[in-house]
Amino acid sequence: MPTILRGAPIAARLRLGIETSIAELLARGGARPTLVTILVGRNPAAEAYRDAIERTFRRVDIDHRPRSLPTETSAGDLADELHRLNLAPDVTGVLVLMPLPPHLSSHVVLETLSPLKDVDGITPTNAGRLHLGLPSLRPSTPQGGLEIVDHYGIDLRGLHAVVIGRSNVVGRPLATMLTHRHATVTLCHRQTRDLASHTRRADVVATATGVPGLLHGDMASPGAIVLDFGISVVADRLVGDADPASLDHVAALTPVPGGIGPVTTLVLARNTIAAGFAALSGNLDHVDLATPHLEVPYDEPTPSHA
Repeated sequence: MPTILRGAPIAARLRLGIETSIAELLARGGARPTLVTILVGRNPAAEAYRDAIERTFRRVDIDHRPRSLPTETSAGDLADELHRLNLAPDVTGVLVLMPLPPHLSSHVVLETLSPLKDVDGITPTNAGRLHLGLPSLRPSTPQGGLEIVDHYGIDLRGLHAVVIGRSNVVGRPLATMLTHRHATVTLCHRQTRDLASHTRRADVVATATGVPGLLHGDMASPGAIVLDFGISVVADRLVGDADPASLDHVAALTPVPGGIGPVTTLVLARNTIAAGFAALSGNLDHVDLATPHLEVPYDEPTPSHA
């Protein structure tokens, strides 16, 4: 039977780090961390995530202000709301919950949200700095997965990792972060031919598509590690991308719920504090002050492996 990589054992350590970081931020003259989440329209998975944020932030004493906008909100109205929040001194971070309604492009968020308040690391500034190994606000979901990897002592160096899904929020930044850990990464997506031929050769399979049951038993090799970032609501129940019943031959997997999700919301809380340090300094160079003991240094690859 596989080892179940639960997020709960990590929570106490993360909460202690958050408590310490808030005290440090306030001691330096920063504002009390406050997150505004924006949900446009209705989406069960996004609403479940927002509820989880509310529960977690209440426990760690960070203010969470949920903001709901109607489905028919225009791109201009969403941009105006983001501009207002960019300028609000009492707002530390802003998170626009995905997916947006079909008539709205995520580019509205990418191009409008201030990088200093971008707690999910999706703006071009944060995404570029992450790619280059510079201090940045890192996407909370892939970082949550890496927190689990670290906690359970999984050494990624030299492993072949397959990432399924190329979203700007999870798949693409996760591929970059795994590369920083010296994994060899294959990024798959809906146009990938014969997906199973890639996943069967992987030491690590990370799936982030929101398609329930996408990854099943004959797609993973014995001894593989499965990181399930997917969240879907099926018959009022949260499920992931992986079918755990058919994956009893893998070495380890993260459950849904109870795996990466709880860690993600705590990392988001930590990012909200990091955004407070960014506001204090006016740049992203010191966001690591929020988690000095949890950061993994970026190891510049040698020219022969570039």
